Amino acid sequence: MLPATPLSAACCNLALKEEVLEDILDLDLSVSETDDFIQLVSGEKILFGSVPLAHRYGGHQFGIWADQLGDGRAHLIGIYMNRKGEKWELQLKGSGKTPYSRHGDGRAVLRSSVREFLGSEAVHHLGIPTSRAASLVVSDDEVWRDQFYDGNVVKERAAVVLRVAKSWFRIGSLEILAHYGELDLLRPCTGCSAYSRSSMYSVAFSRCSRTLLDFIIQEHFPSVDVGEPNRYVDFFSVVVSETAQLIALWTSVGFAHGVCNTDNFSLLSITIDYGPFGFMEAYNPDFVPNTSDDERRYKIGNQANIGMFNLNKLSQALNPLLDPRQKQLAALILEGYPDLYYTRFRELFKAKLGLLGERKGDEDLIAFLLHLMEKTAADFTMTFRQLSEITQSQLQELNIPQQFWALQTISKHELFPAWVSQYLLRLKSNMNDSDSERRKRMMTVNPRYVLKNWMAESAVRKAERNDFSEVRLLQQVLQHPFQKHSTAEKAGYASPTPSWAKNLRVSCSS
Repeated sequence: MLPATPLSAACCNLALKEEVLEDILDLDLSVSETDDFIQLVSGEKILFGSVPLAHRYGGHQFGIWADQLGDGRAHLIGIYMNRKGEKWELQLKGSGKTPYSRHGDGRAVLRSSVREFLGSEAVHHLGIPTSRAASLVVSDDEVWRDQFYDGNVVKERAAVVLRVAKSWFRIGSLEILAHYGELDLLRPCTGCSAYSRSSMYSVAFSRCSRTLLDFIIQEHFPSVDVGEPNRYVDFFSVVVSETAQLIALWTSVGFAHGVCNTDNFSLLSITIDYGPFGFMEAYNPDFVPNTSDDERRYKIGNQANIGMFNLNKLSQALNPLLDPRQKQLAALILEGYPDLYYTRFRELFKAKLGLLGERKGDEDLIAFLLHLMEKTAADFTMTFRQLSEITQSQLQELNIPQQFWALQTISKHELFPAWVSQYLLRLKSNMNDSDSERRKRMMTVNPRYVLKNWMAESAVRKAERNDFSEVRLLQQVLQHPFQKHSTAEKAGYASPTPSWAKNLRVSCSS
């Protein structure tokens, strides 16, 4: 395994996540000011006894089998058990070449590193399972990238992110073994090495009779009995359910991952691998942040279907371990995925509208609003947030104050009064509820701030000029996305997209 490759130019600590350092890694913040810390998180030094590893996996990319992939610029530098008894895997991204770099340089650029640092923390504080970012260091090392895959190669600055997760295993981790028939790593093989340097995280787990999948189950799926004959079916059932939950959560905040390949889909159903992701601004089911996704395969309105596709590929990877009856059970579990997704979707959007209990027509009410938002290109985040802040009497009178600019946009549709009437009628059926309680409840699930593309781009442009003030401001704001911040309001984070950012593209390369 190639060790991390130190950056040649001096590194500076651009950003830290105090919560991750203190609560996950048990570090005092003063440590972050030491040279040893900078050298560790930039890849210049490794901890005593640490053997940096890269993860081998395959994957279906844009629906097509891409064969062996693997971590091309990320090194696993250790697994840490904190004072709470939690195990976290520490990984450096942008730390140099690995055996899976192919023709890449193993580096990450400042632009994409800022986006990942801010994006993963934004998603976490919205209550969505995700990897976390602990630190971001930047160097003056030159990295050349074709940002939009259009032949225009530009010079950028190198950066390294220390990111942590309970596990970096993904669907592609199992796909590659099934594809090459490496079944001794999938099913019991007493006395064999279940983890080898050529295949997985390796050695750290020594020789054992457990398979890779048994290891994953025992470490990360406490509800599954590793001694149960149907454990792989039970494991699949959990992954199916939690993947449906995850994608419904993404949808509820307008988050599009951008590259939902099987090598980017976590087996633990957490959000990983932040590339050309984006938070939808104007509501549009066809929204796709990845400019290289010409066919819009990964548009926000198709993410649930892609989840089904990816889970089917996981099922195929498990097939060598299943008997005929278990294969049938797995197929039935997968068939239940759409119901799991839409049930959670309905729950989330009912909460976003402040609806209590079950009433006939709730789905129609949600669909009606989304239709009006699509037709008027109303801002997704702020429409729901402003519905949380406006009073029922203001809605009833169709008296939309100027500060509720997103609602003013949607109110231009001729059917908006009809929707308001239906909505207010439905709110009357809420038992033991008041308008103030409704608004308070809705403001806990409808964020006022998400990391819109223009906000990330503004922070990146300043950071490239050695001005890291907006990165740090966004850190503070996104840590409390449901609370109003005076500095965020002054920065325009709850205002319409500024004119300069109307046609911004999210770059593909990182």
